[in-house]
Amino acid sequence: MHRPPRIRVAALIVQDDRVMLIRHEKDGRRYWLLPGGGVEAGETLEAALRRELREECGLRQPAIGGPVALAESIAPAHVRDGRHILHVVFAVDVTPGALALVASNDGAIRNHALMTRSELTEVDVRPPIQRYLARYQPGDPFIALGAAWTP
Repeated sequence: MHRPPRIRVAALIVQDDRVMLIRHEKDGRRYWLLPGGGVEAGETLEAALRRELREECGLRQPAIGGPVALAESIAPAHVRDGRHILHVVFAVDVTPGALALVASNDGAIRNHALMTRSELTEVDVRPPIQRYLARYQPGDPFIALGAAWTP
């Protein structure tokens, strides 16, 4: 049984041709996510992204552009938790050196990294959008990446 969709906002931060990712560890699994998180009731997408970037990366005044990508993660019927997540990815400009990479209150967050585009193919990114991240260039048009699920 599926739960109602949850909206997750994420920041696509590119610096010196490297993409910012956050390493999570849950239930014995390690994977990487774009910085961001869930939208709370009554919160705009941009306000949620600003809050998450402050909490996860120490960013106080990021320059948030428009959404650049949309992806869905829908658990298959046999997966008990029934997750359905709508990922809204925004382009975010950050002044070089502004990433404080503060310790997060989220117990699942273990690390931060600015990864080269070639490194993206070697890590488990959730949702699995490594190919998109590897070819993204600022100014690219919005793209719907479709459904992508990783158990």
